[in-house]
Amino acid sequence: GNTIVLKPATQTALSAHFLAKLLAQTNLPAGAFNLVTGQGKLVGDMFLAHPYVKMITFTGSPAVGISLRNRAGLKKVTLELGSNAGVIIDEGVQLDRIMDRIVMGAFSNQGQVCISLQRIYVMESMIHEFLSLLKVKIEQLIMGDPLDSKTDLATMISRAEQQRAYQWIEEAVAEGAQIITGGRIENHILLPTVLYNAQPQSRVSCEEIFAPVVTVNTVSSIEDAIVAINDSHYGLQAGIFTPSIEIAFQATKSLQVGGVIINDVPTYRVDHMPYGGVKESGTGREGIKYAIEEMTEMKLVIWNNQ
Repeated sequence: GNTIVLKPATQTALSAHFLAKLLAQTNLPAGAFNLVTGQGKLVGDMFLAHPYVKMITFTGSPAVGISLRNRAGLKKVTLELGSNAGVIIDEGVQLDRIMDRIVMGAFSNQGQVCISLQRIYVMESMIHEFLSLLKVKIEQLIMGDPLDSKTDLATMISRAEQQRAYQWIEEAVAEGAQIITGGRIENHILLPTVLYNAQPQSRVSCEEIFAPVVTVNTVSSIEDAIVAINDSHYGLQAGIFTPSIEIAFQATKSLQVGGVIINDVPTYRVDHMPYGGVKESGTGREGIKYAIEEMTEMKLVIWNNQ
């Protein structure tokens, strides 16, 4: 019976207004759903201070999420924070059959997705074929107007974010990475970019770039690939393509993430999944059933018949 107050991201508030208009056409009681727009810190501080707000669920950066949690007191808090999701490509995988998924995972919505594929680890024996197929597939993408249904990739959310991502690409190249494709801005669009052999300490590897950029590195074993993916302060989701059931189970047990996707990219998500991460990727789980559980207080009732 609790009401909901939605504060959308400042740069993407129109979809929340659309949702509010749809709900206003239903039999939902007036005031059950409320929409508040504004500067994030101002609204967030009000939520934290108000005694009627019993729970806060936040999606955003680790810095803001950690600050909210530290100041929330006894309010319940669910956090969905950063990620630099990785995927492992095992030997024996038919690369031509997975390229569409790789490209979708890395570049859908201009890479501005919490579980966007950012790091790819490929067995050494397959790297040349993998990079060749990936480059061909990416260069077939259509750039242009986001309102055109044929467009695959358009501009990022803001010029500032695009410039930040471009700066990270330049840093990675200076630190030894090789641009396989993309790496530049054309017609105000950051082209889908593949960086080969990026260093672990480069920001494109260890931070969340949230842009159409993916790194590709070689590994000599599945164990090395798992270590590489775990070498992160994030842990939202990870994927592995493998023909081996044993290796698949090894990955599920060893990857330090909230979700492991077998034979698909970590960008896979459906509404009923228990979606969430570990480490600085957050706490709690989303997904319809699991969000309801997070937002429900358990009450124990013991009835003793006399």
